[in-house]
Amino acid sequence: MEEKEPMFSAKILKLFTNPINKDNPITVLMLGICSALAVTVKLEPAMVMALSVTIVTGFSSCILSSIRNTIPNRIRIIVQLVVVAALVILVDQILRAFAYDVSKQLSVFVGLIITNCIIMGRIEAFALGNRPWPSLIDGLGNGAGYGLILIVVAFFRELFGSGTLFGLQVIPESWYIGNGGFYENNGLFILPPMALIVVGLIIWIQRSFNKQLIEK
Repeated sequence: MEEKEPMFSAKILKLFTNPINKDNPITVLMLGICSALAVTVKLEPAMVMALSVTIVTGFSSCILSSIRNTIPNRIRIIVQLVVVAALVILVDQILRAFAYDVSKQLSVFVGLIITNCIIMGRIEAFALGNRPWPSLIDGLGNGAGYGLILIVVAFFRELFGSGTLFGLQVIPESWYIGNGGFYENNGLFILPPMALIVVGLIIWIQRSFNKQLIEK
C-alpha cells in the first residue's frame, strides 16, 4: 500500500522546486536542449513553448499515474505516446485558435513536444510508480525548470540580437550607430550556436553556486 502524503508537504514541494535548480532537466540532466536552441530567438514563442511543455508534462504524468495499474507492461510505451500525443494535439489546436501568430513561429516544434525526452523520462521514472498528485507536481516542476531556462536564454538572445523584448523596442534608437550612437545589434545572438553558449554560461553560473552539481 502506497503511503499518502499531505498535498503540500515538504516532500511534495521539493518535487516542484528541485527541477528548477539542482535537478534542472536542461542544465543538470541535459534533456530538452534541442528546443532550447530552436525556439529561443524571441521571448514570446519561448514562453509559449515553456507553458505548453509544462502543461503536457504535468497532465500526462497525472493521467498515466492514474491508470498505471491497468496498463499492460508490453504496451506501456504505446499508451504513454497516445496520452502525450492527445495532449499535444489539444495544446496545438488551442494555440492555433487563440495565438495563431505564435503557433506559426513555433511551427513543427509544438508537434515535436511528443518526442520531448523530459516528458517520457518523468513518466517512466516517476509517474508510473507514484500517485497522481505527486506525479502532477513532479511534471509541473520539471516543465517549469525547462521553461525557466528557455525564458532566460530567449531574454538575452532577443535583447542583444534584435534590441527588443516581446517584439517591443527596448534599446533606444538613438543608441544605434546609424543614428550617431555607439550600439549595434549582435547578429550572432539570433543564430543557434549562441543559444548553446548561453546555456553553457547558465550551467557554469549554476555550478559555481551549487558545488554539489559538479559531481553530477
